[in-house]
Formats: sequence, C-alpha cells, structure tokens
Amino acid sequence: MSDINDFGIGHEDGDDNTMAAKMHDFGTSDAPHVSKHAMHDDADDEEKRNLDTILGIPVDVQVVLGSASMLVANLLKLGRGSVIPLNHRVGEPVDIVVNGRVVARGEVVVVEDDNSRFGVSLTEIIGNQAGALEA
Repeated sequence: MSDINDFGIGHEDGDDNTMAAKMHDFGTSDAPHVSKHAMHDDADDEEKRNLDTILGIPVDVQVVLGSASMLVANLLKLGRGSVIPLNHRVGEPVDIVVNGRVVARGEVVVVEDDNSRFGVSLTEIIGNQAGALEA
C-alpha cells in the first residue's frame, strides 16, 4: 500500500527508505570533518582579506586653507596678482577633509625633505560625531 506523507512524498508500507532515513543519511555523508578551529581560521583569513580590500580603497584627502565668498562681478574682475582674502587667519589650524568629511585639523608646515612643498602637522583628530564640511 502506498501512503502520501505531509510533504506529498509517497512510500510503500514497510519501506525503510523513508524521507527521514534519507535525510539522516544525507547528514552523515563521507565528507571530511572540518573542526571548529579550522572554521575559525578560515573566518579570520576571510576577515583579513576583507580588511586588506578596504585598506586598498583610495580616498581623496584635502587640506582646506580657507574659503571666500564673492559676487560673480568681483570674480570676473580677478586677474593675475589678485589676492582673495580667506576666512582663516594666519596661524589658525587648517581642516583635513577626507571624502567630504572633516577628520582632523593641523598646522601648515614646510616638508623637511623637500623645501618646495607644504605639508600638514596634525594637531587635532576629529571624532566620528563631526559632520561633513559645510560650504
């Protein structure tokens, strides 16, 4: 006699090859046993690869010396030798902006190895609560 179980699978009476037996056999395959330690090592390796991928992403870093606002008419009058006054004063820290977000502040310095280049000496690291640079 043939019966249909709750899953719509039929089997013959007395047949030891029921779905439960098949499921049990599936779980006890001849696949190699993987220890929890090996799985943990695999997870650590994957985490390291993910971190390496993230660390390889380029970001735009800008040093904002200051900004100015002016009318278009005044902008059109600018020429060689014109001076645009900025909102930062001499000696005030400059903002270090990464992908549009202020992440630090620092002082403008001359790079020791190359006196023709400027650099920034960090004086303050801004926490995660700082917002994006406002225009």
